[in-house]
Amino acid sequence: MPVLDEARTQVQAQAPERSADAPRTGRAPVSVIVPVKNESANLRRCLPALDWADEVFVVDSQSNDDTCDVAVEHGASVVQFAFNGVFPKKKNWALENLPFRNEWVLIVDADEVVVPELAEEIRARIAADEAEGFYLNSKYYFLGRRIKHCGYSECWNLRLFKHKLGRYERMPDHTGGRSGDNEAHEHVELQGRVGRLRHELDHHAYPTIAAWVEKHNRYAVWEAAQYERFLSEPIPKSIGRGKRFKRMLKKIYLRLPMRPAVRFLYSYVLRLGFLDGKPGLVFCTLLSFYDFLSWANVYENRVTERDA
Repeated sequence: MPVLDEARTQVQAQAPERSADAPRTGRAPVSVIVPVKNESANLRRCLPALDWADEVFVVDSQSNDDTCDVAVEHGASVVQFAFNGVFPKKKNWALENLPFRNEWVLIVDADEVVVPELAEEIRARIAADEAEGFYLNSKYYFLGRRIKHCGYSECWNLRLFKHKLGRYERMPDHTGGRSGDNEAHEHVELQGRVGRLRHELDHHAYPTIAAWVEKHNRYAVWEAAQYERFLSEPIPKSIGRGKRFKRMLKKIYLRLPMRPAVRFLYSYVLRLGFLDGKPGLVFCTLLSFYDFLSWANVYENRVTERDA
């Protein structure tokens, strides 16, 4: 069965009352994609905040908790995704194959909340038809407390766009799929005009230290696998000027000696992480630990290649 037909069959099985016609009365003409795996706790906070949108697709990676039950209880359509270890990853697969009823899509992670003010702004901005996509910023929460400094006051990402015009960039994964099946590092490449929304997402990123370490260990493996390619390849113009500038700075940063110490001084001192109290100290220390993990994985890869 073709992938598109399979996706449509899954959606119809989960939500047989779903219509392919115009958006439901009173709802914004937006289709929301929520990529998940074992996110039942977060979905109980995320999904009620999406009841303003016309349709919500929860794209699941064979969760073994009650993620799917929670999604259906809140009126979302559940579609299963099986990663082949190469391409596409979850969000690109969803953008390519889900039977969207609307032109506009919004990408929301399960640990994020769309506040009412943001929902109203989305409704107004897409009605104005002033752009083909919009960047959203996030309010970052760590251990239940807002992180206002540490370099995390601005986390802009292209999340709202016309789905036929945007796809996540394809970045080679040399980890054999160990970095995960979801686009965590890739950015959307969009054909058309872009703007920025004034209101922000609430991002309840890491409720525990264990959750942070588990996810960033995967990130470190991925980043180490991309290290040589990232330093040598040109930066694509299609990801936007701001993202290109950040990647240029990262190319410089990755060559610095003593990166973990540099990261801590930058986030805790220069970016005023100390103003976030003990959570800021813990958070900045973890950021420097992540840089150490990334460097250590690069070293491991080089030793493995040398001894092969």
